[in-house]
Order: sequence, then C-alpha cells, then structure tokens
Amino acid sequence: MGCAKILSALRRCKQLDADGDNSTPLSRCLGLVDLTALGVGSTLGLGVYVLAGSVAKTEAGPAVTLSFLVAAIASAFAGLCYAEFAARVPKAGSAYVYSYVSVGEFIAFTIGWNLILEYVIGTASVAKGMANYIDSLFNNTMAITMRKMVPINISFLANYPDFLAFGLVLLITILLCVGVKESTKLNNVFTALNLATVVIVIIAGAINSDPANWRIKVEDIPEEYRSQAGDGGFMPWGVAGVMAGAAKCFFGFVGFDCVATTGEEAKNPKRDIPLSIVISLAVIFASYFSIATVLTMMWPYYLQDADAPFPHVFTQTGMPVIMWIVTVGAVFALCTSLLGAMFPLPRVLYAMGTDGVLFRPLSLIDARTQTPLLATLLSGLFAAIMSAIFNLNQLIDMMSIGTLLAYTIVATSVLILRYEEENIFIMNGINAVPETIFSIVKQTLNLLGLKHPTALSSTIAKCTIGLLFVAALVACALLRWAGGGPGALCAALLLLVLLLVLYRQPRASVQHLSFKVPLVPLVPYLSVCMNVYLMMQLDYQTWVRFIFWLVIGYAIYFTYGIRNSSLREGKSTTNNNIVNEKQVITKF
Repeated sequence: MGCAKILSALRRCKQLDADGDNSTPLSRCLGLVDLTALGVGSTLGLGVYVLAGSVAKTEAGPAVTLSFLVAAIASAFAGLCYAEFAARVPKAGSAYVYSYVSVGEFIAFTIGWNLILEYVIGTASVAKGMANYIDSLFNNTMAITMRKMVPINISFLANYPDFLAFGLVLLITILLCVGVKESTKLNNVFTALNLATVVIVIIAGAINSDPANWRIKVEDIPEEYRSQAGDGGFMPWGVAGVMAGAAKCFFGFVGFDCVATTGEEAKNPKRDIPLSIVISLAVIFASYFSIATVLTMMWPYYLQDADAPFPHVFTQTGMPVIMWIVTVGAVFALCTSLLGAMFPLPRVLYAMGTDGVLFRPLSLIDARTQTPLLATLLSGLFAAIMSAIFNLNQLIDMMSIGTLLAYTIVATSVLILRYEEENIFIMNGINAVPETIFSIVKQTLNLLGLKHPTALSSTIAKCTIGLLFVAALVACALLRWAGGGPGALCAALLLLVLLLVLYRQPRASVQHLSFKVPLVPLVPYLSVCMNVYLMMQLDYQTWVRFIFWLVIGYAIYFTYGIRNSSLREGKSTTNNNIVNEKQVITKF
C-alpha cells in the first residue's frame, strides 16, 4: 500500500443511507424510560455518596454546589453534541461512529480504542469500589484474610487478588449476555431504588439543615482544623477552589455517553437517545446539586468524611436509620454503575468489528439473545482480570483522558458537519475553479453574505476548526504550566478571532434533525475549550500511559484494520457507488 493510498485510507469516511440505515441484527427493545434509566444509573453511582463530601472538605467548601454547576455546564455542552449526533447517526458505537462519518477512519479508530480503555477501566474501578464497600461492611474481613494467604508484593498491582471484584464483573457479564431487555429491566429497578434513596437523603437532610454552616467565619473554626479549612465562609478557597472542585466534579457526570452506544437497540433512536441524554443530565445535576446543598448545610465542611460523608453525617446528627438506608442505597447505586460501565463496551467492540478496523469475530451476534456475545465475554473477562489484580488508583486518570478526548472529537465533528458543503458529488475529470487570495479573504469574513455552504467556505471552516483545537491546546498548556502570561493572552485572542471567522461562515440546513445543538458554533467551541483545559490538568504519567495504549492500538490498526476495513476500495458494505474513498455526508 503506497503513501497516497495510506493517506486516503486514513481520511476515508463512513457513509450512511438517507434513511439512517435502520437495519440491524441487534434487538430494538429499549424505550425512552430504559435509555434514561441507563444514563442515570451509569452516572449517578458512588459519586453521589462520596464526591460531594470529598470536594467540599478539600477543594471548595460549601461552594461545592457551584463546582457541580460548572461541571454540569461543561457536561451539558458535551451532552448536546452527543444528542445531535445521536439524531444524525442512529448506530451502535457512540463517539466512534460519530467521528467515522465526519472526520475519518484513523481518528475514528483512535476514539474507539480510547473508548475501550475508558469502559474497561470504568468497569474494573466500579467493581473494585463495590468489592471494597461490601468488604468494609464486614470489617474488611476479606482484605485481611487475602493479604495473609495470597499477598501480591508488586508496586503497581493490588495488595491481593480481589476475587469478589472478579466475580462481580463476571456476574454482570453473564447478565448482559442473557439479553439487553432482561438486563435493562434489572437496571431500571436498581436505578429507581437509587433515586428513591437520593430523595430520602435530600428530605432528611433538608429537615436537619442549618444555613449557618454556609457562613462559618475562620475565627469560629477550632484551632486543630483551621489550617485545612481555608478562609471560611461559603467559598473558603475562593474561585480557584470552585474551579478545582469543578474539575473533579466533572468526572461525576461521566457515563451518560453510554446511552449513545444503543443506536441499534433503541426503538426510536433519533428521538429517544437525544431526549434521554438531556433528561439524564438534568436528573443527575439536580441530584448532585441537592445532595451537595443538604450535606454542607447539615454539617460543617471541614468536618466532613471524605470517604463516606453521608453515613458519617447522619451518624453525627443522630439519624442511624437514614444512615443504613444510605448504606444499602450505595450498594444499588454501585450495581447500576457497574452495569452502565460494562454495557457500552461490547457495543463499541461490535461496531469496530463490523467495520473491520478491529477483528471481525467481535461483531458476531448470538441468534437467540441478539447480543454481541463474543465481544461481551471477552470484554467482561478483560475487565474482571484488571479488577482482580491491578491497583486502579494509577489508572483512573486514563479513563478521564479517554473520555475528554472523545467529548472533544464529538464537538469537533458537530462543527465539521454543520459547515459541510451540501449535496457534494465528486466527479472525476471535473476541475474546480481555482480560488484566488482575494476570494479566500472575502470568504473568510463572508463579505458576500452567502447563506449556504460552498466548497471554499467548507474548507475555510475546517481549517479554522483545526486551528481552534491547536490554539486551545496552546492556551490551556500555557495556563497550566506557565501560569498564563502574554503567550496565553495571545492564544486566547486568537481563539476569539477564530470563533468570529467560524461564526461568519454559512451553515448547512439541519431542519430534518429531531435534535440540534443550539448556538452553533459557540456551544461546540466552548465544549472543545473546556475539555482541552481539563485534559491539561492531568499529570504527565497519565499522558505517558495514554500514549503507550495508543501505540498498541495503532499497531493493530496498521497491521490489520487498515487492510480489512469495510471501506477499503471494492469492499464497502455501506454504499457501492462511492466515487472516492473520502466519502461525503449529505444527509442522514
């Protein structure tokens, strides 16, 4: 394969039929309630019982409520972009498919490979947390016994093989193999119990709330706590503390994107998936905000228990019954989180196997259960092994970086499609009229007032989007490691200029879509900037491990995927009338 063909292969895009290509071997059995419960259950897990207290004590104080608000806004930007793509592309695979139809195969494989990492680590970490939580209810009997019997003395592994976590992942794997309809019914029950627990906590907490805990002066704080309590009041660590808390709280919203992987199992994906994403984020934010409010009003922020805040607070306030309700509710929350973390993983493997960029046997569907059986079993076994033997503390950030990169690509893809030239037909032998410097400058500001995208306006928009990502990367890197300065200011001004250029370009019609991102290009633009900023907050070790994972993936792609892709010349399964390998999306 020559260089030209390789470059063409890297840029080739998947094309869907005009009707959205609704045919699928998977079972279409998920309604709006099922999808919403899946989104809420996968996201509203242990974070609601731990995150608020941890961030309040160490980062933001009572202003943890504002941290959740900032994190919710950042998540909402990403959620809106996911919702539009779900309306455009009702296919299994989430951000992988979204980038495949708009950006190209190479970027799509990168995103898909990162999603595999995200979901595997997410499943393993939830299983590990659930095993530790259950063990703590029995005075850590399992941990003490296993350390004595089969200790593991390797720094980057767990202290002992966690067979409980291993078994929990296998149990969820078997449940998912049985069928989507059956597993989502159980998820709906667990999610309902989780939400009922949250409501009980909010009501009980509101009864015992004291607004004075939001106005504690630093001189009223006991001496032994004063050094770790900031300046007191509502924002003990100021705006910087609120933003630092938001960076942590953002990952409490990670998980709603699992709904986007159900494009081939939803009854009405173009309507239900966008709605369920928006509803899920609204329910999740309301729960987090309310929980954070009552928690910090019930008990001073500097006295919170960072590991188990609610059992601690309800014990201190003399409410042992509510404490046990929270304890049991946390188990149900972890069950839904585990199912939600595991659910999308085989769907991504199925989508990549179907397209040939990963091994094709992963796309095999069981005739009886109508689920990707082999992909489910392999992904479950992989996650179970990780949960049993690895120390996951060093891997959590890798889940974050994969998620943020996926969010960034989805937002970028929305921008690309909104500025794509409509009804393009690339014909051999027909040469486009060459553009001059003058015509390019005029179109950069759209001085002719064009209302519909052209080849030139589309090219200018794509170049601007590429520069936008680079400028955001430079600005956030300078803010992170150089503390701002003139360089960061210049990069920020460049970002504003690029936004103006993008705003002036004509956009494609999206009247046919059931859901559209509002305020384009501002919302996707802000999503890209926020995601890149949060990626820059991760340490260099995370980037090293992330690059190592990418190297493994690219080795698979360049030795197998690029040659076996369904879009390779003469092998496209989507449309046999493609003029070039770089296909054009006209309408979904």
